Amino acid sequence: MLEFRFADIGEGIHEGVILKWLVEVGQEIKEGDSLFLVETDKVNAEIPSPADGKIAAILAQEGETIHVGQVVVHIDTGEGEADVPPEAAVEPVGESDDEDAGAVVGALESSGKVLAPSGEAAPQGAPQTGKRKVLATPVARKLARDLGVDITSVVGTGPQGRVMKEDIQRAVHEVRETAAPAAVPVDHQPAPVKSAPLPAGPNEERIPLTALGKTIARNMAQSKREIPHAAVMDDVDVSELVAFREEAKASAATHGIKLTYLPFIVRAVTAALQEFPKLNASFDETGQAVVLKRDINVGIAVDTPDGLLVPVLKHAVRIGILPMAKRLNELIEQARSRTIALEDLQQGTFTITNYGAVGVGSGIPVIRPPEAAILGVGAIRKRPVVGDDDQVVVRHMLPLTVSFDHRFVDGATAGRFLAKVREYLEDPKLLLLS
Repeated sequence: MLEFRFADIGEGIHEGVILKWLVEVGQEIKEGDSLFLVETDKVNAEIPSPADGKIAAILAQEGETIHVGQVVVHIDTGEGEADVPPEAAVEPVGESDDEDAGAVVGALESSGKVLAPSGEAAPQGAPQTGKRKVLATPVARKLARDLGVDITSVVGTGPQGRVMKEDIQRAVHEVRETAAPAAVPVDHQPAPVKSAPLPAGPNEERIPLTALGKTIARNMAQSKREIPHAAVMDDVDVSELVAFREEAKASAATHGIKLTYLPFIVRAVTAALQEFPKLNASFDETGQAVVLKRDINVGIAVDTPDGLLVPVLKHAVRIGILPMAKRLNELIEQARSRTIALEDLQQGTFTITNYGAVGVGSGIPVIRPPEAAILGVGAIRKRPVVGDDDQVVVRHMLPLTVSFDHRFVDGATAGRFLAKVREYLEDPKLLLLS
């Protein structure tokens, strides 16, 4: 009998909500068949079976929150004793082991107690003849090597005493706590006090946050708490861009591509970021350093029924306008249907949010940690503008706002960056030549 546990399906995912069971008790299944659909704080994912067999018992209901390591279904594989999924197979410690440490479906994880080595097993000064063999998952062994943890001193909490990833993490946490200095720095700030729940009142309705909603709330609070926001704004005359796009729409349609303004804006941003790399960076608070990102990966905030998701266009500087339009349309559709791959939501370095899509003229966007800046795009509207010849003419104007991390980006740098974006958008030929 195989006890199938919900595994860490991606970085930072600790729990999920079962949206739908795709199997029922008594059903025969093959390895790789989808067992259930789970909603996490980033994606919806179908979880596959690690083995052939028959569904013996379903231990979690639709709508229930499940946690990494929790047994959710029993699969009868034809053997009497509980099986261990292949992904969590126990292997002894070896100095030359070099397996992939990525999280996999079926890996078993649990927290546990860590004991420091007592040193009583050998006489003082006696040489060590070798490391004792320890049962551990590949993920735990790789993490122990990376963090400098002696895995032989960690007591495993998995089946047969296997050392799990969380056992290593707990070991590191306990060592740091015991090694922490007793003296408290003068500038130490107390941890924020968790607010008490709002008292119930008349004529109210309480709507629990979804997993995605909790993540959005947590990230936005972190951003405003940790990043000193500042902003610069400007109105851009995009009349030539409007005319150019109108001409190019028919050509794009023959290739099955819907051409919006977004790829032009992304193109302008990537070109400007190459000249102002501080806006494509992060701030290392601990090391007091600015981390410049070599790749330009542009996140696009997408409005979904469950809240904002930010798919990431990787290596955006290398992509032409039409291929970019096609890829952006794919990412946006996948985000709205919650079928987007986890890797397409990661490694963003700069974000664009288009509140103009809902008819809003301007706004002040919130930075996505740990990025340095975000561009807010308003709605294009016709406005009377005084030209160089002092004549009033009607032009298509696009409001833009750049919110930036004022710890290491100053207003002059952000202003020059926005001016460069404006320069590209006002002359579409520059975009094609950049």
